[in-house]
Amino acid sequence: MGHTRRSFLTNTTAAAAVIPFAGSGISRAKSPNEKLNIASIAVGGRGWADVNGAAKGHNLVAFCDVMTGMTTRKGGYAAAAKQWPKARRYQDWRKLLDESQDIDAITISTPDHMHALPTLAAATLGKHVFTQKPLTHTVHESRTLLLETRRLGVATQMGIQNQSTVGHRTAVAMIQSGLIGKITEAHGWSHKKWAGPTAGRPAHADRIPTGLDWDLWLGVAPIRPYAEKIYQPMNWRGWTDFGSGTLGDMGIHIFEPMVSALNVAPPVSVQSYGMKPNSETWQAANTIKYEFSGNQYTAKDMLEYFWQDGASGRPSILTSEYLPADLKLPNQGTLFVGESGVIVLPHGGKPMVFPDDLLTGYEIPTVEKRSHFESWYEAIRTGNPACASFDFAAPLTETVLLGNIAVRFPNQKLKWDSAALRFTNNDEANLFIKCEYRQGWQLDRP
Repeated sequence: MGHTRRSFLTNTTAAAAVIPFAGSGISRAKSPNEKLNIASIAVGGRGWADVNGAAKGHNLVAFCDVMTGMTTRKGGYAAAAKQWPKARRYQDWRKLLDESQDIDAITISTPDHMHALPTLAAATLGKHVFTQKPLTHTVHESRTLLLETRRLGVATQMGIQNQSTVGHRTAVAMIQSGLIGKITEAHGWSHKKWAGPTAGRPAHADRIPTGLDWDLWLGVAPIRPYAEKIYQPMNWRGWTDFGSGTLGDMGIHIFEPMVSALNVAPPVSVQSYGMKPNSETWQAANTIKYEFSGNQYTAKDMLEYFWQDGASGRPSILTSEYLPADLKLPNQGTLFVGESGVIVLPHGGKPMVFPDDLLTGYEIPTVEKRSHFESWYEAIRTGNPACASFDFAAPLTETVLLGNIAVRFPNQKLKWDSAALRFTNNDEANLFIKCEYRQGWQLDRP
């Protein structure tokens, strides 16, 4: 990869999305016991959990973080240097990739806006990639990563670890076994409310902390002055240039059981009933309805999925004769309404079935524990897709991020053509499918 980068996303066609998963010409580990050489891009916060998970049982040979100075974040550059003293250290991920000849696989745990660029750059060099959720910041980036990593044949995985938990997979198996009958509607919700300050962007510039490369942190996003506690360490999620709001943070987790259980493709429509965000920050609450084409798991030809977050709280539009009126729902979760019952899946928890007499004589599916990282390693060893490979993660990310376009057009039903990667009834909405990168931050293509 060169440091004079040109176009990155302009030549990928949406129609190519039908290409099947391709076998890889990339070298694989020769045996389950062979250690991989791992590198990690971003090692603070979520990145600290990822680097520790990825390095377990393997060789961490390099890491980087834009912040090399003192930090109050969990983990970080200094902690990684102490834990892996022999690993090469970088501040600039581009330099790490320039010197990556001995690296087999890379984790990317940057803010949302910087997921796609290093992921594609690493894959282009033949590195297997593990990228945190949401897979990308834009719908177009998700499609690009899907197509390019298929073409390149690298093993991929999105960091959505709840997908590998026993509770989650048990709920999926229950629904697919027909325990509550065919699904009539589904709901997802989160109490979180990632939003930027109502006052907007600060007019002043604060001193950049020692050790932080602010320009590198901004990456593809438009230049702006550093402001203390406004964007970091996690407040970037509320800013449209950097994060994807609560939908991108928790929606990606909570939509996932519905997508896994019902095997639905991206929606055919999406409609927001909440507030419109301002030009720079996400709003604190969303109420969004998605419509999906039905299939063998649904009661009708169209499945409605309702999402609420922030001040909207738990689902207020839910009606079901099977749900106890006094049931205290969790702060975050997914709820499936079937023809003969209801399943509530708390985020990270175990499924609850109503009415409980449905479990009489029912043999609860046996689900073995699964390591999310081990699924990725198995994909590297065998060439078979990981559980959350980009073939799964890209359409899921597309689904979730469509809601972040719909919120800009309240009360308008946006009709979505996933194959063409466009809305068929709103040209203005199509302008939000992708974004412009800052000059000098595109990637050379072969």
